[in-house]
Amino acid sequence: MRVLITGAAGFIGSALSHSLLDRGDSVLGYDDLNPYYDVRLKQARLDRLTSREDFTFVKAGLEDRAALNKAFHDFSPQRVVNLAAQAGVRYSIENPHAYIDSNLVGFMNVLEACRHGDVEHLVYASSSSVYGANRKLPFSVRDPVDHPVSVYAATKKANELLAHTYSHLYRLPTTGLRFFTVYGPWGRPDMALFLFTRKILAGEPIDVFNHGKHTRDFTYIDDIVEGVVRTLDRTPEPDPSYDPLHPTPESSSAPYRVYNIGNNTPVELIRYIEVLEECLGRKARKNLLPLQPGDVPDTYADVEELTRDTGYAPSTPVETGIRKFVDWYREFYKA
Repeated sequence: MRVLITGAAGFIGSALSHSLLDRGDSVLGYDDLNPYYDVRLKQARLDRLTSREDFTFVKAGLEDRAALNKAFHDFSPQRVVNLAAQAGVRYSIENPHAYIDSNLVGFMNVLEACRHGDVEHLVYASSSSVYGANRKLPFSVRDPVDHPVSVYAATKKANELLAHTYSHLYRLPTTGLRFFTVYGPWGRPDMALFLFTRKILAGEPIDVFNHGKHTRDFTYIDDIVEGVVRTLDRTPEPDPSYDPLHPTPESSSAPYRVYNIGNNTPVELIRYIEVLEECLGRKARKNLLPLQPGDVPDTYADVEELTRDTGYAPSTPVETGIRKFVDWYREFYKA
């Protein structure tokens, strides 16, 4: 297939691009290489892709409607995976306008380009953050998500609503994936594992929020990519069991689906740090701090629907995933 991937220089986007190229797809990567985190890492990911056959690249932002429309016109993608977004919960409190520009205006541009480009299926990144103030665990796509606690989360909820509207009005098949804390080699420097590793190796103390007592459904990158590919290959259709008198959030009379994509095994942060210490052979000095504004105490993915519809089965425990990250980090940074 011809697949256009926005955010192709990002953590998930670059890994997904390799996976699709490995199986023979043609990939157009689209990314603005913004400086939210170290552009050198993004460029290093991109360099590994641009050397591969059947990969082409356009450097532009989602807000640049002309550039996006030209990319769609020139490449004529059959399917699209939208992973480009302004990421980060805490940063959304400091700079909310960046999230409106990329995650709302940019996503609308993607929807319009898919609509006019006769795209067969749009898969897009949502987030576990949409569960916000929900406390019933595990988080299920059958639960309402009407109480976001960060601007980032609100934009991701808005993406799901916009996608449903386009699925309903224009019969554009869309699938939203609510990612749960993705980690692994080539990961994001603003995420906990990356920050902890760098500081522990440098002998610096690490900030441990909520005194390390909160849990996260840490999901290894290979498991995430497998789930995205399985989802991309399954174009949604209207749900014949959808009942408009008793609607539920996960399905619709339109060709629309939303899934959780996580490890289905939450791990306490303090245990995550212990595993990292074992892999590094060093103990961390910890600054124990309260929960940060915009953060939630726990995440736990119910992946029943994704498993039922695609066969998704995450299989990487944190002990294995963290070891692979540490091995990559030591090699990449000569640490």
